[in-house]
Amino acid sequence: MSFTDEEIAYLRSQPLARVATVSGDGQPDVVPLAFEFDNGFFWVGGTGAAVVNTRKFRNLRAGNGKVCLVIDDLVSMDPFVARCIRIYGRAELPVERVGMVGPGVYTRITPTVSWSWNLAGEPAGQTWYEPRRAIHRFPAAGV
Repeated sequence: MSFTDEEIAYLRSQPLARVATVSGDGQPDVVPLAFEFDNGFFWVGGTGAAVVNTRKFRNLRAGNGKVCLVIDDLVSMDPFVARCIRIYGRAELPVERVGMVGPGVYTRITPTVSWSWNLAGEPAGQTWYEPRRAIHRFPAAGV
């Protein structure tokens, strides 16, 4: 199973993801980042020497490839309308490539499981939004 057309449209409409990695001592770290969604994969990174030494890349180089991305927005507070996709995945070691902000260092994230809810943008009702869960499978080439 992969992302639905509605999920893909939502991913392409949002400029930021919150990306979480874990350090060698187990400390979670989350940071908002611009992201690319390309053929079912996600890319995060950027330009400049400082990008190579960011905590997320240090965590990946330390062998901690499990990541989580959250792409969400709050459409309205009154009535309350929230939309979201949460993705668990595996990040590869950073590589040089031309990405959304130009030539730089980026990591490719392969989604493994995702949950989405309320992409239609409906107000919250008596119960919280019902999530859609999907398992993502890709060929095992280097992931």
